[in-house]
Amino acid sequence: MRLATWNVNSLRSRIDRVEAFLTRHDIDVLAVQETKAREDQLPLMGLQSLGYDVAAAGYHQWNGVAIISRVGLEDVEVGFPEMPAFGDPPAAEARAIGATCGGVRIWSLYVPNGRKVDDPHFSYKLDWLARLRESATAWTDQPTALVGDWNIAPTDDDVFDIAQFATSTHVTPRERAAFNGFLDDGYVDVVRPHTPEPDSYTYWDYYRQRFERNRGMRIDFVLGSPPLAARVTGAFVDRDERAGKGASDHAPVVVDLVDVATDGST
Repeated sequence: MRLATWNVNSLRSRIDRVEAFLTRHDIDVLAVQETKAREDQLPLMGLQSLGYDVAAAGYHQWNGVAIISRVGLEDVEVGFPEMPAFGDPPAAEARAIGATCGGVRIWSLYVPNGRKVDDPHFSYKLDWLARLRESATAWTDQPTALVGDWNIAPTDDDVFDIAQFATSTHVTPRERAAFNGFLDDGYVDVVRPHTPEPDSYTYWDYYRQRFERNRGMRIDFVLGSPPLAARVTGAFVDRDERAGKGASDHAPVVVDLVDVATDGST
């Protein structure tokens, strides 16, 4: 199985790129974030003609998540148990969707940004991650992938210049501790062993040619439970998808898994 995750920054605006990416890399399952549309607004006919089923959650022009699969799409869940809401009054946001695809439980996650350290959105982000971790601890004994835009750079090597992030979110000790909590529970960053370079980023702001200058961040991850991590044979970041006219500010992350037969053999 070939699994990918991609913050597309509007699925309607980049559907041609998404369809081409699926075909070019022979993707079985694509987890998408920031679709920025309700389900009834998504352009799905092309994906369906390519043999993909789609499960999506979106309430308006912000946020939005989806799973695009050609190996099955079962037991779809929108949101995880006790997932926090945000605002006054609190409103649910489309930030998590889970489905079983080819025997793997996949969660497409769009972790809240946090905005600023003293912003209510930062507390919301930490609470959101804590509630996700509470649920995810029960999923470690099955093939599970927690994938998406985590909006956290867990190490200094995951940003182009840590000095420029001294007062910013994404790199604070509390955010990094929240991310590392998943690793403490047994999840594995399955991409890092295959992309060991310190400048292997997944996100580059549109500001001041940051992509061209490779001044990026690594904030998109595939965290695998032990049964899933044991099946990973390779991974890469498709930097080419960040280039050119109309690109998202994120690049897709691709992971290859060895298939498991129904009798448990490989």
